[in-house]
Formats: sequence, structure tokens, C-alpha cells
Amino acid sequence: MTTFKLVLEYDGTHYAGWQRQLNVPTIQETVESALAAIAQTRLTVVGAGRTDAGVHALGQVASFRTDRGLSEREWLRALNAHLPADISALSVVQVADDFHARYSAKGKLYEYHLLNRPERAPLLRERAWMLYKPLDLYAMMDAAACLTGRQDFSSFETAPTENDNPQCHMQQAELRRQGDLIVCAFYADRFLKQMVRSIVGTLVEVGQGKRSAADMPRLLAARARAAAGRTAPAHGLYLVRVDYQDTPIPNPT
Repeated sequence: MTTFKLVLEYDGTHYAGWQRQLNVPTIQETVESALAAIAQTRLTVVGAGRTDAGVHALGQVASFRTDRGLSEREWLRALNAHLPADISALSVVQVADDFHARYSAKGKLYEYHLLNRPERAPLLRERAWMLYKPLDLYAMMDAAACLTGRQDFSSFETAPTENDNPQCHMQQAELRRQGDLIVCAFYADRFLKQMVRSIVGTLVEVGQGKRSAADMPRLLAARARAAAGRTAPAHGLYLVRVDYQDTPIPNPT
């Protein structure tokens, strides 16, 4: 059996998330169906993370094992021939048998896109959270700066969850403006359920003047989801990259 590492880009708009579910389309199911058509047998795909319904990916990583003797290039070409237009295989690489897309990961980079302008943007309606009133970006940046380091992120974890470890090492929590877009970038060794969306919802409340940036340490210390803000909509979230032992963590921008 050979183990392959697969990097995927996808538009999550029409999918009920990554994880296979009954009677609804998912990314995992679609990729496994494509692999089955190629290998003529069922193959299981393990993802680096379970993106929610509507969440997009620029660099989701998955792994699968097979005894079908195709080269990396043959797998890549065949996959893209069988995948729908809203999912693309970017690379297929043979890796060591002990590689696991989820448990071998050392860090993940997520971005959340906020569109902040008075008029709606039809082309971004499923790509960014539209906020029409001005946001105080500097206050949001001050609040985000409190998130770095190894901390308990229970206040940003949505229940129910099977996770019993709320500690994450946040190495990057930065906001930058790109025209009308505010891009929120978060890099950590791991993320809790809907953690990024909960953080962004809270930062938006800071930007709207509903909370103070100085409240962030108290909010973290509360270790209670009720202490934080709303959960941001899924369609503004992107899984940008998953890093492993041989890939570098990003430098702060």
C-alpha cells in the first residue's frame, strides 16, 4: 500500500462541510467518489481539518492509501478529470506510510474576509462577510494582539464538542486592509470548533464599538462561550494552508 498526500482547493458554498454525512453533499464524499472511480474500489480520505458548511479552502490537505499503481502525476490528472468544477486537486505527493493529514499537522493558517463598505458587492456575497458601517480597524487590531501565545480558548469554542483540550498556541493573529476588504489572519498549532469564526465575530463587535479591546484578556479568562461575541458567517472563512514538519510557519506580515 502507498500513502499519498493530497492538497485541495475548493469553494465550499454548495457543500455541507468536509466530513461525510448522509443525504447531503460534502467535500470528503466528493473526493472519495472521484478516487473510487479511478481506483475501482472504495478509498478513505482523511482530512487535516473538518471545515464547516460554506467554508472555503485554498490548501486543505488530505491523505489516502492505495495499492493502485499510478504515479503522482497520473493521480493528479485523473482526480481533476473526475472532480466537479468547484473542487481542484493542486498536488498529489507520495509520503511516508506514517503520514496522517490530521495528526501529522504542525500548524494551520486561516483567513477570514470582511467586506467593509456602504454598498453590497454581488461578486463577494458568498466569499466575505459584508458589513456596511465603518469598523474601527485599529481597535480590532489591538484586540487581536491579545490572542497570541499559548492560551485557553474555551471562550471561542462552540459546543457541543468532543475536545477536552482547550489550549492552543496562537502564533499569528493579525488584521490588514486590502481596499474594502479586511483580512483577518490566524496561525496556530491547532484550532477549536468554530474558533476562528467566534474570534472574528468578537473582533467585529470591538470594531463596532460594542466591546473594548481592553476586554479581551477578561473574555479569555472567562473560559465561557457566552462571554464572547457572535459566530461569524461561514462563507468568509478560508483554510489557507496546513503545515507539516518540512514546511515553515509564516512570518508575521
